[in-house]
Amino acid sequence: MTFTLATVQTGRGPRAAIIAGDRFVVVATATHRDQDRTVTGLLSEWETSLPRLDALAAQAARIGAPLSEAQLLAPVLAPGAIFCAGANYSDHAAEMAVKSGLPPPVDPHTLGLRSWHFIKTMHCLASPGSTVVMQPRSQKIDWEAELAVIIGKYGRDISEENALDHVAGYTIANDLSARDLGVRAALPESNPFRHDWIAHKNWDGSCPLGPWITLKRDVPNERDLKITLEVNGVLKQNSNSGQMIFNINEQIADLSRNFALRPGDIILTGTPAGVGAGRGEFLKKGDVVKVKIDRLGELVNTMA
Repeated sequence: MTFTLATVQTGRGPRAAIIAGDRFVVVATATHRDQDRTVTGLLSEWETSLPRLDALAAQAARIGAPLSEAQLLAPVLAPGAIFCAGANYSDHAAEMAVKSGLPPPVDPHTLGLRSWHFIKTMHCLASPGSTVVMQPRSQKIDWEAELAVIIGKYGRDISEENALDHVAGYTIANDLSARDLGVRAALPESNPFRHDWIAHKNWDGSCPLGPWITLKRDVPNERDLKITLEVNGVLKQNSNSGQMIFNINEQIADLSRNFALRPGDIILTGTPAGVGAGRGEFLKKGDVVKVKIDRLGELVNTMA
């Protein structure tokens, strides 16, 4: 039976769970294995965890609780790293070029370039359905709908051909950005220390994630997933993962040239056109942001 992998809040704290249909099962409660308490623990031995989870999914109708009773948290609470691809959708790159008065961007492949990433910390994670406190020093908080990859197998110097073998599944992320904090304005444009990626991308709650992990085997084509984002019911982003400049295989290969990727690591693969910066629109208190990706569900958060 098909299931998704989640983290739920229980009386004993956060616990890994599977969701099958309209029921959920807390994994460690059913298996009595300490390693099964967390999603990271399950991912660390994914090849042996998966058959156990399949067996639980088959029993979910009998031993599970109603999904309506589950309090969902970010599906991976303590990732080793959250890697975020920059400028990785062709429609988004084109939109930002127009905004900056620049010519249409060329395909970076033709320049011999590879994908590049910045990092968010695990302190940035926010749960599905939660209220996110916006960075109080910023007046320009932006949204960015993203397809997130969950690593399920250790690897270093991974080939593009074998890259998806290291993926456990996919989830949804919103890479919130403080657009007015990304530049140290007192420094000239020529100064190499002008940009501030920590202030721009990292504050508590700046990475809503969830609602669960859809297994790779249940996503037939990760290069053809519709991605939308709405603010208060108004459509802002409407694109497809096929617009990625560097696909998931390339990103995994590029990252793993520098260090090993480990189970539980997360890769945010970039955002498509329709961000607030391209429109001159930014989030405000009370805004409800909903991100949807085909086969992965929806991620909803309220700004405060």
